[in-house]
Amino acid sequence: MNYKALCATEVNEKLEIGIINKQLDDNLNPDEVLIKVQYSSLNYKDAMALNGNMAKIMRRLPMSPGIDLSGTVEMSSSKNFNVGDEVLVTGFGMGEKFSGGYSQYVKIDSNYIVKKPNNISLRESMIIGTAGFTAMLAVDEIIESNFDKSKAKILISGSTGGVASISIALLSNMGYQISTLTSKNNQENYLKSIGSNEVISTQDFLQSNSKPLNSSKWMGAIDTLGGEILSSILASMNYGGIVISTGNALSNDLRTTVLPFILRKVKLIGIDSVYSQINYRHKIWESYSQLIPKDTLNKIVTEIYLKDLNSYAIKMLDGKLKGRVIINIKDS
Repeated sequence: MNYKALCATEVNEKLEIGIINKQLDDNLNPDEVLIKVQYSSLNYKDAMALNGNMAKIMRRLPMSPGIDLSGTVEMSSSKNFNVGDEVLVTGFGMGEKFSGGYSQYVKIDSNYIVKKPNNISLRESMIIGTAGFTAMLAVDEIIESNFDKSKAKILISGSTGGVASISIALLSNMGYQISTLTSKNNQENYLKSIGSNEVISTQDFLQSNSKPLNSSKWMGAIDTLGGEILSSILASMNYGGIVISTGNALSNDLRTTVLPFILRKVKLIGIDSVYSQINYRHKIWESYSQLIPKDTLNKIVTEIYLKDLNSYAIKMLDGKLKGRVIINIKDS
């Protein structure tokens, strides 16, 4: 049987990406599962891979990109998964070390697979995807800190992106007061519609929080940008505050002092969604996916097809997208 896949190859030292027809190989290794993919999503890492394989996201070629997928089990040699099970996969090197979700069929090690929670659809699981999983991991760290919701204001940066959008929706729905940072002047209505109580200009924030230690404003923060934004956030936290670092869309650099840590007991915690243990993944998906309002998922999503991926990858790298982009694989 033939199926479609987006394939990246190297020809004369140049990256070529296109949709091809492939012959399905249904021979499975032990503990391997064949998934009929329904949806995938476009993450920043995917956009980098599609645009010249920046930072060598794809470690070997040829392969299909895509670090997320959801679909149904078509064949299984694993005792943990049966034909017809609805499942999802994020991370573990998929779309980097081995072929990923931009393909109508994917064979994958069963140890990387999460059974889809009953309360969300396959489509909704990819609106959440890696970005939402990262957001849920960050939110879990904030929840574990046991802040008083009535007093704990939370700051979220890069707020029109996928991680931030889902963080806003999730924390707002749980009763937290949310402040958001954005450099996009025309996105205030969008941010407030998904749960932000206060929208702050990134430029104004940097200008008013430029000291090694600024006035205390927030109990928790989720940063997706890095660089000077993260530095200023650290210097503006309340005593005992927690800052969650989830990304480096602005910069890998972090210039700070020890003052927020030794004078205010601020904690800086990093999030890695790629290699989170599988049991913890199950817990996070089951605990938090049901708390993201369905109407918010519909507000933040744009649905495209395989043929649209290259143009949307460029838009993402140029900062021209908001929310989440999912790919309808089954109808591509």
